[in-house]
This record gives sequence, structure tokens and C-alpha cells, in this order.
Amino acid sequence: MRFACIVFPGSNCDVDMYHAIRDELGEEVEYVWHTETDLDRFDGILLPGGFSYGDYLRCGAIARFSNVMEAVKEAAQAGKPILGVCNGFQVLLEAGLLPGAMRRNQNLKFICRPVTLVVENNETMFTTGYDQKQEITIPVAHGEGNYYCDAETLKCLEENSQIVFKYKNNPNGSISDIAGITNEQGNVLGMMPHPERAVDPLLGSKDGLLLFKSILRNWRESHVLTT
Repeated sequence: MRFACIVFPGSNCDVDMYHAIRDELGEEVEYVWHTETDLDRFDGILLPGGFSYGDYLRCGAIARFSNVMEAVKEAAQAGKPILGVCNGFQVLLEAGLLPGAMRRNQNLKFICRPVTLVVENNETMFTTGYDQKQEITIPVAHGEGNYYCDAETLKCLEENSQIVFKYKNNPNGSISDIAGITNEQGNVLGMMPHPERAVDPLLGSKDGLLLFKSILRNWRESHVLTT
């Protein structure tokens, strides 16, 4: 499986994401600059964390206009797995690939520490390696991770099982303790915690590696060659 790791000016978690795929998952990955317009050669798309364009205006608000985002939208429409982490999640929200918006953390402070997540839906292409309601340890590092949506959108997210991860102890004020959601089709996942920073016991947890393994297993099962 071949992954694209999208790099915007200001991305700073791209190296972590690259390491997770190449060294821990053992798959192909390539840095792709934000000016790229064709992602057809990739099987999965990764939008890493950081401070794209300095987080001016709003987090992700400028990055959504990058050339590469049209190609990301095309990949999403084609059913390819799209993972946006932290700033990548913010970019997906700004681009309209996921519903809702991000606000500043409730305590108005930057939060950087491991948190406990609860797997709310283990039937997505990103979570089949987990058990339903499994508790996992993944670090967060954000100042604007307070996810918000209106009541109607929240109802849709709940009814469609689009809420994939919740915080056990909400660190930022996100509505309904939401830590990660998918689109209706289930192939675009945005999450504030950093699974790429939890892929080896030396990092304090390897619970994030199961997310990448789930993507890989799903891709392999859907690309089985028969003779």
C-alpha cells in the first residue's frame, strides 16, 4: 500500500507520520508538497498535524485552498482512506470533507499529554483492529481542539455511527466528548489525538499502530487478486 503524506508550509508532524508508515507499518510513503495536483498514484492520503500557514485566520482555513486539496477531495470521492490528524483534521473541516468546526480549547491553553480514548465504532476501515469500547492511550497536542457542531449535525453523527473516538476525560471541551469522526461514507477520518505518536512502546504507547494496521488490512482485503 502506498501513502501520500501531505506537507503544507508549517506542517511539523509529517516526519512522525512518515516514520509510523515506513518504519512501523512497513509500507510505502512519500512526502507530497501542497502544490501537487495529482494523487492518483497513492492508495491512502495522510494529512499530518502542525500549523499550516501559521494557523492564520483559523486553523486550516488557508490550507484548504491549496492545490492538493482538490486532489484530496477526488481521492475521498473515490473511496480511498483519508486520515487527518490534529491540524489535518482542522483542514478537513475547513474543506468541507467533514462536518463541524474547531474552537479554542475550553481552558484557552495548549494541551500536550497522553489521553485515554474510547473506541465508539470499531467497524470502520480505520478501527477494525480495536474492540468496541476499547480504551486506548494516544497523545494530544493542540490549542484549538474543541470540536463543535450544531444539534442537528450531532444527531446525524450519532445516528450514522460517525463518531469513532471519544475522550474518556474530555481535555478541551469538545461537544459530546468527540475526539474523532468520519464522513458518512466512512473513508475520511479526522481526529485530534496523534496515533502516529503512539506506534511503539518507547513512545509510551503503541495503541495508535492498530489504526494504521486497520487501514492496511482493509486495503488488502479489498484488493485481493483472484485467478
